[in-house]
Amino acid sequence: MTVANEINLQQALEALTERVDAMEKSAGNDRLSIGVMSGNLDNTIAAFIIALGAVAYDIQVDMFFTFWATAALRDPRRSPAKNLLDKMFGWMLPRGSRALPLSKMQMAGIGPMMIRSVMNSHGVKSLEQLMKEAGEFGVRIHVCEMSMGVMGLKEEEMIDYPSIDYVGVGSFIQMINESKQVVFL
Repeated sequence: MTVANEINLQQALEALTERVDAMEKSAGNDRLSIGVMSGNLDNTIAAFIIALGAVAYDIQVDMFFTFWATAALRDPRRSPAKNLLDKMFGWMLPRGSRALPLSKMQMAGIGPMMIRSVMNSHGVKSLEQLMKEAGEFGVRIHVCEMSMGVMGLKEEEMIDYPSIDYVGVGSFIQMINESKQVVFL
């Protein structure tokens, strides 16, 4: 082998190593990002079931709650001081996970109660149980600061959760960038 061929081979190997390193970096980690947007009982339950399923496979899970979904994280026992507009939003939004509507089949308001009953009879955990388990297994919840401001929600009225923080959409974009999988509900 000539010196020129050896140099070309070394350069090709270095270029290939750089490409492989870049591909490995962009492939993401064993991480799942879930964007929770709807604020419906059934979609929120699905989000937590997916999160717990991923954790069972040793996948790190980050859930980003935005707009209507933030209401699921309200603690109905907490009522911080608010201005009139924020109070009005508070009256219109569900006060916590037990007040969430279904996405379909409201049945004059009894739909959520019926689906909870059917789930219980089939041994499916309630949303509140799923949320508790998610916290115990390290699922991280990130709440959209902009949505909270628009909806008139305050950090003081959110549930106690082991790993909850309040972030902007840029943080969620970074999570997506570092994830192998992304789900929106």
